[in-house]
Amino acid sequence: MEGSTSGRADGARTAFATQLRAAIATSGLSLDRIQARLRARGVVVSVTALSYWQSGKRQPERQSSLSAVRTLEEILDVPAGALLGLLPPPRPRGGAGKRQAGGEPMTFPRETLQPLLDKVGAPDALDRQHPLKLVGLHDLCEIAADGGQRAVTARAVFQAGADGQDRWLLVYTQDDPAAGPPELHAVRNCRVGRAEVDEAHGLIVAELVFDQPIDRGETHLIEYTLTNGGPPYPECRNTYYREFRRPVREYLLEVRFAPGTAPERCWQYSRNGATGSRARRPLKLDGGDGVHAVALDFGPGVFGIDWD
Repeated sequence: MEGSTSGRADGARTAFATQLRAAIATSGLSLDRIQARLRARGVVVSVTALSYWQSGKRQPERQSSLSAVRTLEEILDVPAGALLGLLPPPRPRGGAGKRQAGGEPMTFPRETLQPLLDKVGAPDALDRQHPLKLVGLHDLCEIAADGGQRAVTARAVFQAGADGQDRWLLVYTQDDPAAGPPELHAVRNCRVGRAEVDEAHGLIVAELVFDQPIDRGETHLIEYTLTNGGPPYPECRNTYYREFRRPVREYLLEVRFAPGTAPERCWQYSRNGATGSRARRPLKLDGGDGVHAVALDFGPGVFGIDWD
């Protein structure tokens, strides 16, 4: 069944790319000129995105991109729906392509996580109270010019509730499993220990081993990166989020866009895991093509940023 679905998606992508290339060739317009004509009609699409669409590396999925295709049909003088009709319905956005009602991503399913936890020697990680407390976390998510996720850099501060604590277990989901897992690199005060990947679900479970153990009451700061190959970079469905299974005192999330590609609108969203309550509010972009949101005394639950 999965193979059948994948085959239809690949066929649709090829058909759209082939038709778009033919229409561009017939028009005699360069991608730069097409982009300029789109912009003149109030539609912003990068030359990189246009190149990926006609090569088949990517296809339009977001609502804004689908609207751009309608305008593109007019510019290229092809019948209405000649290009848009070749695209499949847009996939749902969110972690591993799944979202719950209200727009927030679903949590990691236990049946998917448990085999990976067993392999890294942490079979009871979901059930026991970990003696390490995450007290502060700062994520910087970098979005490439093509709208994909280039990298995530995380700085985390832990406090020990017992002596001899020497590692933290990272669970990460790749939003675009077909792109393959990102590369995990330890940057400061830690190293990567045992790691397992479930490529079908885009999940990574890995130990981050501290440079030295810490005892009760002591804190430890680590930094690590998750880097994707590209371009094209893995699709991120216009969102980045963290799922917290236990409370965190402070979570700072930054999303930084490639120069000149910042979206018009961004929001922070959250879902409280205990009550199920949801919250959402608009955010303002800063002068550096970025946006940020802060959660204090948050969790368990999901906290993230999404954008148009």
